[in-house]
Amino acid sequence: MPPRLNPLRLVSNVFSVHHASPIMPLLAPFLLPIQHRSASILSNLSDNRGAYNKKIRRGRGPASGKGKTAGRGQKGQHAHGKVPARFQGGQTPLEITQPPRGKNKYVSFKVEMTPINLDRIQWWIDQGRLDPTKPITIKDLNRTRCVHGVKKDGVKLLSRNADKLKSPINIIVSRASAAAIARVEALGGTVSTRFYSPDSIKRVLRGDAHPTVSLDADPAFIARTLPLAKSLSEHCTTLSNPDTPEEAKQTAFNAVWAEVSAKYKYRLADATSRRDIEYYRDPAHRGYLSHTVKEGQSPSLFFKVPGEAKDRKRQEARRKAVKASAENRLF
Repeated sequence: MPPRLNPLRLVSNVFSVHHASPIMPLLAPFLLPIQHRSASILSNLSDNRGAYNKKIRRGRGPASGKGKTAGRGQKGQHAHGKVPARFQGGQTPLEITQPPRGKNKYVSFKVEMTPINLDRIQWWIDQGRLDPTKPITIKDLNRTRCVHGVKKDGVKLLSRNADKLKSPINIIVSRASAAAIARVEALGGTVSTRFYSPDSIKRVLRGDAHPTVSLDADPAFIARTLPLAKSLSEHCTTLSNPDTPEEAKQTAFNAVWAEVSAKYKYRLADATSRRDIEYYRDPAHRGYLSHTVKEGQSPSLFFKVPGEAKDRKRQEARRKAVKASAENRLF
């Protein structure tokens, strides 16, 4: 940055000309002005206040303010060497002698979700900030500031002041309470729950992933949660009709998936852990994987339909046959 010049000094330097003869004042406007710059300006240059922090110079004599012991004090372990940040003098650490107590200390199944209540949704609808005729997703709730941020496990629908909800809605959240589901369905609406990973939530809020469509989702769930676009209306009708053949449903799903893949950068992840799969397989939770539970089955992954267990006698006979054939081998 060039040095700053005093305006008065600059004007005087520009028009300063040596008058060697009486003709010089007449020729002065046509001559190239001679600029005189004082060297004292360079000694006054300084950076803006707070642009940098002065380095502390330790052990450079008493005048520096950090001389002699250089800020370490008189003797001791701190003066002679380094001490770990968590070192407590050799005693048993406090986190061992006085550990955290109380319930929910080590709960691996604990989830962190943003709560949303039915009365707040109705308030947003009355203000015109949410459209009840369209599916309401976590992206819509975050965009309209109905929820102030979405935590790592998604959004849970709760039933505070459930009687204030008057509009039928079609809402898709991570989880929902039984009372909230009962109130929404009593008004003719629908509640759908689906899995969101922490990365998927970030991508959905940024617009890089579709909020509902995934590979394992129920075709009827996809048809119910897709917006009423002209290009997808025919496919949604095919997916929502229970009498549609499986081949036609698969063709319609492939068409929807191709259009979603062309518009969005990332694919929406599905549940992979046993805890999440069992939750979203449960029809009572209105999970998006409830179509995988056959009639007479349980949402549990360890459930076996009576009669499907293999015959123990047949298994034992097969083991004996394998063992007998192994004894007759030469190698």
